[in-house]
Amino acid sequence: MQKLINLLALASFGVSAAVVAGGAYVYLNKDALIENAKKEAIKQVTASVTEALPGMISGAMPKMPSATDGIIDAKPAIPGF
Repeated sequence: MQKLINLLALASFGVSAAVVAGGAYVYLNKDALIENAKKEAIKQVTASVTEALPGMISGAMPKMPSATDGIIDAKPAIPGF
């Protein structure tokens, strides 16, 4: 019975040491981890906006008139020309 209790205590110590080591690693490298997460998020957002942008622009832009619809003495379809 004592061997079992010693084994459980040793396992508990190992788990506790792993938690402390993991926490120390995250605390010491938090700036680098945050920067990497920001870069990855910016890359993902840029990719999704780049994919969606052509469809958004083509749907929002009206068709430009070609000229004056064949009438010679009419005002131009595009002001200033």
